Amino acid sequence: MSDLVENCNLLKEKLRLPTDPIGFRRFDKKSELDDVKGVTRWKQDCEFCQIPFMARVGGQTIGLTHEDKVGDRCKRIHGLLQTNPEAKLSEAKMLSRTWMPSVEEALKQQEDYPRIPPGEAIVVGPVAKDNFVPEVILFYGNPAQIMMLMCGLQKIKYERFQFHFIGEGACVDSLGQCYNTGKPALAIPCYGERSMGQTKDDEINIALHPSDIGRAVEGLQILGKIGFKYPISSIGAYADPTPMLAGFYPVKKK
Repeated sequence: MSDLVENCNLLKEKLRLPTDPIGFRRFDKKSELDDVKGVTRWKQDCEFCQIPFMARVGGQTIGLTHEDKVGDRCKRIHGLLQTNPEAKLSEAKMLSRTWMPSVEEALKQQEDYPRIPPGEAIVVGPVAKDNFVPEVILFYGNPAQIMMLMCGLQKIKYERFQFHFIGEGACVDSLGQCYNTGKPALAIPCYGERSMGQTKDDEINIALHPSDIGRAVEGLQILGKIGFKYPISSIGAYADPTPMLAGFYPVKKK
């Protein structure tokens, strides 16, 4: 078992995550998918929203190529199809009839997408299977679980994490943003991922570069020794919190 797999398993255990951490990788050549053990070459019509569910709940390693029947919009976002001004305009017109107030505003959204550079194939699957080297790792959980994960990162090295919400197509806020920047990227899953990808009402997600996984584990271990862990203990809204807080914040009240 690799260190990456072990650390992802530890994060799932410590945070009591209900589903597996999943990895994403883009390939320049579709033939590289042949080296992924146990990959399922998904051939029926689908949207990318459905793929993380297949991986994190179904336990499948899903491989897609630029020739498969995933939606063109998804292909342009996730590294399977080159975009161009004509495609952006066409998508903007579609979005102006749904989520955006006008074509002009929808074009602004198109320019904001952190698109993954195009190749010929992508793979998404549970990190625990250890059958490919991920470029980005996605964790799904409730806000308290993801908050603790981010606090673990900050315990080792503080940074103010940036939050993005692009609207429909929010997988770019996590996966696309992290892929392009290498920075932790928090997202609120969009309508599509909730309706087609079966993301629950209380779930959010965060994308991490593999190099940050060990940092998160180390930080959570330190926080746990202090007494901060998941699930979060409840003091109560009407109770005197002084006795409980004294162990963490020994500051006398004036």
